[in-house]
Amino acid sequence: MVTEARVPDRLPSGLLANPEMITACRKRDFSAVFRLLKLAGIYPSLIARACDLTPSRVGEVMAGKRRIEKIDLVERIADGLHIPGHMLGLATRDWEQAAVPTKARRCTVEPHPADTRPGSPFDPEFFVSHLRGLMPGHYRTANLLGSRYALDSVTRHVQVLDRLQQTTGGSARDEILAIGARTAEFLGWLNQDLGDFEQAMYWSDRAMEWAQESGDDVMTAYLLFRKSNQATARRSAQQAVGLARAAQRSPGATPRIRALAAQQEAQGHALMGNQRFAQAKFDEAHELAASPDDEHRDDALDMAYCTPTYIEMQRANCLLELGDPHTAVAMFEAELRTLPPVYRNDQGVYLSRLARAYAVSGEPEQAAAAADRALSIAIDTESARTMAELSAADRALQRWSGVTEVATFTGRLKLMSGTAPSRPATS
Repeated sequence: MVTEARVPDRLPSGLLANPEMITACRKRDFSAVFRLLKLAGIYPSLIARACDLTPSRVGEVMAGKRRIEKIDLVERIADGLHIPGHMLGLATRDWEQAAVPTKARRCTVEPHPADTRPGSPFDPEFFVSHLRGLMPGHYRTANLLGSRYALDSVTRHVQVLDRLQQTTGGSARDEILAIGARTAEFLGWLNQDLGDFEQAMYWSDRAMEWAQESGDDVMTAYLLFRKSNQATARRSAQQAVGLARAAQRSPGATPRIRALAAQQEAQGHALMGNQRFAQAKFDEAHELAASPDDEHRDDALDMAYCTPTYIEMQRANCLLELGDPHTAVAMFEAELRTLPPVYRNDQGVYLSRLARAYAVSGEPEQAAAAADRALSIAIDTESARTMAELSAADRALQRWSGVTEVATFTGRLKLMSGTAPSRPATS
């Protein structure tokens, strides 16, 4: 079934923060607005359909042959294209109120009328069971559409669990802490993918606290791997290796967790320039990831991504870092063909790395093509990981700025990266 294209419910923050877009909206210069939208992948036919205009009229506006001045038409465009009212000198639009995202803040737990009234019925065990059933869907949503789409729901779930663990005792509390550790860890990952490292590390620490309090050795081992991943993202090689080794030694480490931790240790060795140790740990990780599924199955803890393909993608990235871009290109191309379509968010990261590998290999046209595909995904998913990798690819492409394909990609990236972080990202 073919899904009809439509304007996203929220334009990417980088596009809205772009100085050219801000100026064009302030002046109500819709010729410039429409051209910038086209550059971001929202084409005239889609603009026309969203704003109830004819394609020919949109084309005339883009060409500067017609102007849009009537206030009702300006409001229609704001609502159809989801441009915030203040950017066009309008009142806040109704849809803006419904689209305001909730952001978790440290030590901020909002009251919830359903479970704070005296005597209000709220069954903790039922909620735990309900949340365990929801988590696989949250994982798929973040993988396919981007972390932003799961962030609000997961944040609220963690807030409820935090309240429940303060008022529940006995075995029921252990169950709350166990699912709380999984949910808080996932919340940490969502924030990491969106570029908020402070929140990512806070929720990982909270997850570790709950896992250790409930005696959950499996979750403790997994969180040691995640902390190693965060250390790698900060390029703290020694800490990444140390935490990865701690995860592999942990009594709760299943084969998949050991595979994840082994490849994370390999990344730490690669950061230190030690190719022999890195390759040995990648080989170990590949063997573990190719083994049968763990006996310990837990749908509320997502380890399905730990496959030989995942391991080889990380190996390819390390080969690029270690100065072997040609081999990295071949590995990225081969493994991307086997990546399940649900991992669209990760596909953006891997395509960005492929683009940099092509650039370093001296193939700018192929690099620009891969980078442009990655940017289209990043526009949808708002992944800071992908945008950081694209920034690295862009730097590698600077010496080919005169190549048409490179110039087109660079223009799109500049438009979309108004608020993108420059920090390197991993995994």
